[in-house]
Amino acid sequence: MIGLLRGALIEKRPGQVILDAGGVGYEVHIPLSTFAALGALRAEVTLLIYTHVREDQISLYGFLTAREKHLFEMLLSVSGVGPSLALKILSGMSVDEIIPAVRRGDVAGLTRIPGVGRKTAERVIVELRDKLAAAESAATETREARSQIEEDLFSALVNLGYDRRETERALEKLRREGALASFDGALRAALQQLSPATSTAARRAAGE
Repeated sequence: MIGLLRGALIEKRPGQVILDAGGVGYEVHIPLSTFAALGALRAEVTLLIYTHVREDQISLYGFLTAREKHLFEMLLSVSGVGPSLALKILSGMSVDEIIPAVRRGDVAGLTRIPGVGRKTAERVIVELRDKLAAAESAATETREARSQIEEDLFSALVNLGYDRRETERALEKLRREGALASFDGALRAALQQLSPATSTAARRAAGE
């Protein structure tokens, strides 16, 4: 599975980009929030990837932050919500809007998103409310201790297959060394720490 892509932005339009990573052009579906934050064409971009596999195709969904990707995955757990609808929900409301809407049972707010009917909104609220509460409770201490760059870096490294405990130790070392100023620089440094003989997939992710 592809967990992260880093490369040049070849083409972008609302909902989709093409990323040149290692000479291969990857078509990646994205929410509008990610589209709005992308740089100019040919700029270097790092996307956290969710790989959706079906019998007849493989689709990639990309996100700039771990929070977006995590909420996308949670939306997929809701009955009747597939990747396309989950992306529409993330395009219609930000993460910081969706979570409070689910908490307070705001059916009307969710149904203002194109493609989301009342029954779907009710399922999202019922099926995600407890999961969000549990996830936020478990992550409170971690969020307080980590910056956004650290959260995104942790998610990227775990998606690449590295052990969670080893990743935590690598992040702690980078924090002590003051090497967490940028995501790309921190990713390269973490990969060097985690494995003297970095895997091919990890080297590509680091742009080496």
